Amino acid sequence: MSTPIVSAVTQRWVLVLGAVASLMAALDTLVVATALSTIRHDLGASLQTLEWTVNGYNLSFAVLLMTAAVLGDRFGRKRMFMVGLGIFVAASAACAISTTVATLIAARVVQGIGAALITSLALALVSAAFPPEKRGMAMGLLQGITGLAVACGPLVGGAVAQGLSWQWIFWLNVPIGLIALPLVAARVPEGSGPDTAVDGTGLALVTGGAFGVVWGLVRGNIAGWSSSEVLIALVGGIALLIAFAVWEARTREPMFPMRLFVNRGFAAGNTAIFLTFAALFGEVFFYAQFLQAVLHYGPLGAGLRLLPWTLTLFFCAPVAGALADRIGERPLMVSGLALMAGGMLWIAVIADPAMTYGSFVVPFIVSGVGTSMVLPSAQSSVVGAVEHAMLGKAAGANSMMRELGGVFGIAIAAAVFAAAGGYGSVDEFTDGFGQAIEVGAALALLGAVVALALPGRRAGAAVDLEGVTVSV
Repeated sequence: MSTPIVSAVTQRWVLVLGAVASLMAALDTLVVATALSTIRHDLGASLQTLEWTVNGYNLSFAVLLMTAAVLGDRFGRKRMFMVGLGIFVAASAACAISTTVATLIAARVVQGIGAALITSLALALVSAAFPPEKRGMAMGLLQGITGLAVACGPLVGGAVAQGLSWQWIFWLNVPIGLIALPLVAARVPEGSGPDTAVDGTGLALVTGGAFGVVWGLVRGNIAGWSSSEVLIALVGGIALLIAFAVWEARTREPMFPMRLFVNRGFAAGNTAIFLTFAALFGEVFFYAQFLQAVLHYGPLGAGLRLLPWTLTLFFCAPVAGALADRIGERPLMVSGLALMAGGMLWIAVIADPAMTYGSFVVPFIVSGVGTSMVLPSAQSSVVGAVEHAMLGKAAGANSMMRELGGVFGIAIAAAVFAAAGGYGSVDEFTDGFGQAIEVGAALALLGAVVALALPGRRAGAAVDLEGVTVSV
């Protein structure tokens, strides 16, 4: 199936609206992180309970990404994107008016459902709107903005909570979403996949499997990695995901054709993006804390000092996406992940309670440039590996791997931090911080090794093999 021709004006509208919606969804992943103390004081909640204002959102977000892609293919990507945007806006308002921690957590879970629809379908809509030779540039812009939102979440949350109130973290989404909805209705073309039925068994298996894995990772450092709760969740989740793979390989109308994984671009790109986001979320989680706990900056001051790292995502990712269109994804992903690992290892080595902020600037830039090279390239390698009809499924799988990687990265980094250090003193925090960032660097370096398996630059030819576009 060939890619439908979309006008340049429509392409720009799809990209802008997809980026705006994705920015809101990505921003809310970590936006409450630096406002937790303020929210805890206002709502009278324990910090352990309040962690679910972060975890509840990430849980429903990560678990439902594949489901979102399937619903978009079945009922229309634009239609379900608008449904997701409406859910997200309504849940944001519910978060803002919450008067108890229980209602805030419930609203955050619903907000995550909307975010899953937004993120998965924005990627599918943008992928479908641009031809392969321009897709890398579009992915670079989309992922540059999304990556910037993830990295700037603590900054925005700290600035809003400190300058206004924590409720405005959520109120800001409402007017943006209400403006975007009619524009999406008027400017974005509808698209769908080839499916005419929903694979209920497949949906149940992948949703249950993702829920078990995410629950285990989120609860591991709280309940204990050897606790029956965590072990049952992880083992059960993995078993359900294996059952999903077996079911999809045998059913006559799979929701996700497992044969896509025989394609090197699809398999290596998804694995690399999992490792990239594992390293990235570990960075985001601990960099802001180090600047506050060790160098004694406030939430806003810490966020501002992360700008040399975060701004590279906005400026460099579009350039990297355009380069991927010309030279292919493999060199950008390998070198980008190597730079990301190098910058992280540099920071881990120099971390010291007596250091000055200036020592951070260059490794921040190195790591940020590396990340900027990887994000659009990985997305492009995945969606470029499949035919047009499979874009929704490819985007959903890629989004799920991204979010699962983020949850995995925070869980692993937090576990290493707790084993090597703690919050008792600046020296103790620095010890744990250094080892946590070293683990992140190792994940990024492993991603670079995986990226070596990507195919070389596509020379404009592609062979469609039973629904799988194989790069040659």
